[in-house]
Amino acid sequence: MSKIEDQYRAATAKSAEMAKRSERVMPGGDTRSSAHYRPYSLTVVRGEGPYIYDADGNRYIDLLGNYTSLVHGHAYAPIVAAITQAAKTGTAWPARSEAQVALAELLCDRVGSVERVRFCNSGTEAGMLACHVARRLTGRKLILMARYGYHGSYDDLEAGLAGHDGERTMLADFGEATSFEALLTERGQEIAAVFLEPVMGSAGVVAPPSGFLERVGEAAHRAGALFVLDEVITLRLASGGAQAIFDAKPDLTMMGKIIGGGLPVGAIGGSAEVMRAFDPRARGSIYHSGTFNGNPATCAAGAVSVKELTQEKIDKMDKQAQKLAGELKRAARAHELPFSVRQCGSLMNVFFTSEAPPATINREDARMMADFHLAALSHGLFIAPRGLLALSTVITDEIVTEVAERAAKAMADVAAGGA
Repeated sequence: MSKIEDQYRAATAKSAEMAKRSERVMPGGDTRSSAHYRPYSLTVVRGEGPYIYDADGNRYIDLLGNYTSLVHGHAYAPIVAAITQAAKTGTAWPARSEAQVALAELLCDRVGSVERVRFCNSGTEAGMLACHVARRLTGRKLILMARYGYHGSYDDLEAGLAGHDGERTMLADFGEATSFEALLTERGQEIAAVFLEPVMGSAGVVAPPSGFLERVGEAAHRAGALFVLDEVITLRLASGGAQAIFDAKPDLTMMGKIIGGGLPVGAIGGSAEVMRAFDPRARGSIYHSGTFNGNPATCAAGAVSVKELTQEKIDKMDKQAQKLAGELKRAARAHELPFSVRQCGSLMNVFFTSEAPPATINREDARMMADFHLAALSHGLFIAPRGLLALSTVITDEIVTEVAERAAKAMADVAAGGA
């Protein structure tokens, strides 16, 4: 064991005990692949504002926010109040609620391409639903997406994460419009929809080059395919989502994470014409149900989350992220570590390479990244094992300074080789 791992184990004995206990009832001791890392993941007992606390009483500055979904941090008072009130009046029933309508109105008002909304319970379900709509409206089967893109755990959309075509999935290279245009020209008559993240998440926070999304969208329409933007992560980047930043005009928008206020949620939105496919009053409409679709607790929490995410708060997070990215670079130089960072708004991904790699989930710096992740935890910073960071509205400028200082100490441990 390295010194970095020794330090982590010494501070997290109760998490180690819980890991052994969990292995007896869950495969590998986890129920979420992205939350797993070696030697064992933490057991978190509570969150408050920008902090989380583990079973051993250690406090961490949360720089992940449940993989970008907790944009207002933990136990945000207005959201807690909304959930509490919803719980008092009942958490679910097979009928609409005022909260459901209010959240739908907010999303239609904020996102330029969205005139109608359909709720589900996860980003994965939103992707499945978008596939269903596209296939029903076009009569086609194939999906085209970006290599190393991620749109949830549905086989036809998860195929791209590994970088290989699937049975009903074709891949092109993110940022290279010509690769999408070529496939849409050659096999467009078989393609139901093109799915893209405006900014790739799992592949390393990769923003699109100028004009890329517009060209791909136009090529999709020429081929008679739908253009779907996955804003499950990127809706936080601007009041109107990343499509407002990059001037993209999708037929369907996938949403999730921040629109649930910390509770399970998913949604797709689009024009009234496209979304009419769900209208139960029309013959042949898509049958789409779900016991907890648009439930009052989620929608009440989500409405607060969306309202509270003002452009002013978004701009503040952007500036903080820019500052933090610069501080991390300086710390790496001071410790003579190869380092690069991609930052887009309040999202960033760090790499221990001199230049950020192209969009990929394959890491040349995997060992060094794993060491930094554990070292960061030991110095009170909670980040994703792959180096993803996401700021929240409750992080202050003073906390950003503290993060930089703690990250510098973690880098010192990595530079020492963990010996």
